[in-house]
Order: sequence, then structure tokens, then C-alpha cells
Amino acid sequence: MIGWAITFLVIALVAGMCSFAGIAGAMMGIARICFCVFIVLFAGCLVVGHLVPEA
Repeated sequence: MIGWAITFLVIALVAGMCSFAGIAGAMMGIARICFCVFIVLFAGCLVVGHLVPEA
């Protein structure tokens, strides 16, 4: 998931340098969503890992 966020961020940066404002904005939005989903899933895994006892 974090790989997708970084990929979309790089695409947004390249599009921004080429003055494609619409594409850059869309890619940045997608990268932000992917990053937020990654953070939520990561935090969830940390919480569940601490709540579930080891076998």
C-alpha cells in the first residue's frame, strides 16, 4: 500500500513539474488516500498485535 502511495506521489511530482495541474492534483489526492489507508491499517495491526496473546 505504501508503494502505491509513493508511486502516485512521484507521478504527481513529475506532472507538477510538467505543468499538468489537473493530473498532479488528482495523483496527489490518490497518494494521500493510499497513505491514510496504510496508516490506518498499520495502526490497526499494531493494536491487534498487542491485544492478541501469543500461542
